[in-house]
Amino acid sequence: MSRLFVFGLGYTARHLSARLIREGWSVAGTGSAGTIDFEDERSVLPELAVATHILSSVPPDKESDPVLARYGDAIRSAPARWIGYLSSTGVYGDTGGAWVDETAPIGAGRRSARAQADRAWQALREDVRVFRLPGIYGPGRSAIERVREGRAHRIDLPGQIFSRVHVDDIASGVIASFAGPAGIYNLADDRPAPQNAVIEHACKLLGISPPPLLSLEEAALSPMSQAFYSENRRVANGRAKRLLGWQPLYPSYVEGLAACLNSSGVPAGQ
Repeated sequence: MSRLFVFGLGYTARHLSARLIREGWSVAGTGSAGTIDFEDERSVLPELAVATHILSSVPPDKESDPVLARYGDAIRSAPARWIGYLSSTGVYGDTGGAWVDETAPIGAGRRSARAQADRAWQALREDVRVFRLPGIYGPGRSAIERVREGRAHRIDLPGQIFSRVHVDDIASGVIASFAGPAGIYNLADDRPAPQNAVIEHACKLLGISPPPLLSLEEAALSPMSQAFYSENRRVANGRAKRLLGWQPLYPSYVEGLAACLNSSGVPAGQ
């Protein structure tokens, strides 16, 4: 039996795990949906010793990557035939809206700790797959919910553009890599778009008026959200398509939001 051990069973890893369990896999892990305490080495180490696949979705803290700091040696010597790490396209920093692929330099943006962790996972073993992910959305976590709950903003930043990816497309990309070569992969949809366009389309699907267009100052965003708007880039996904045979099921936010709406059980226009 194939056995996946996950450090950090959060939103994305739960979707991946649910799909693998339906396919007959055994899955264990730490995190909000996990049954194993990250600090309990007596439980974690035996799992690493029998796992065929090991995935970390745990972000770095201010000092280092907590998974590598505590379990790096054990993962390095583990018999698993596949190791994966969920990183972020934030490692590329601001590109002024230009396209970036996996050959672009990293570490110049606001996520220097993430870039260091990204490099550390690459150096851990030759069979590591690093997945750089843009804004993640999916059922229960999309512009549909933000609009419905009154949390959506439209920010007056002409030319601002982002990439995003549906959580199901992350799962399919990770699964495709089980039979593909090790390396770095951007998993992003085919159509980067302004965040305003996404919010406006969600409003259209729900049949409500979009929120007013505001400046960053007027929106009074959190420091984290303000930092998000300080970067502007398009993320290329060609490498995953060429080497893994991956194709996003939701090539743009249009298809992705429609799926999110259908999964919520709320009819369009209501």
